[in-house]
Amino acid sequence: MTDTSSREFDHEKVLEQAARWKAEGHGVALATVIETWGSAPRPVGSQLAIRDDAAFIGSVSGGCIEGDVVTRALDAMESGKPEILEYGVSDAKAWEVGLACGGRIRVFVEPVTA
Repeated sequence: MTDTSSREFDHEKVLEQAARWKAEGHGVALATVIETWGSAPRPVGSQLAIRDDAAFIGSVSGGCIEGDVVTRALDAMESGKPEILEYGVSDAKAWEVGLACGGRIRVFVEPVTA
């Protein structure tokens, strides 16, 4: 189940799906927008739940950086370590992954443990 970023999911549904995936025995990570500056695509608190097979639900950027966040979340599941990601319009990586909205966002990615 891979969510298309054009659909909006509320915070509770993202967390409920993450809990279901975890209960089914999947590795799961959560990505949460923790800070924004300027014209950011999603507000603080927006979340993305990522399953160990790269399926995801929710959105942290309206589709701009989800691919990179999913990749980094898979790494976090493997290492067991959380990470803070930062994307901004002046960052070459932001242009590469599609965040050209003029703002910056910070996303906390954490593996979900038992």
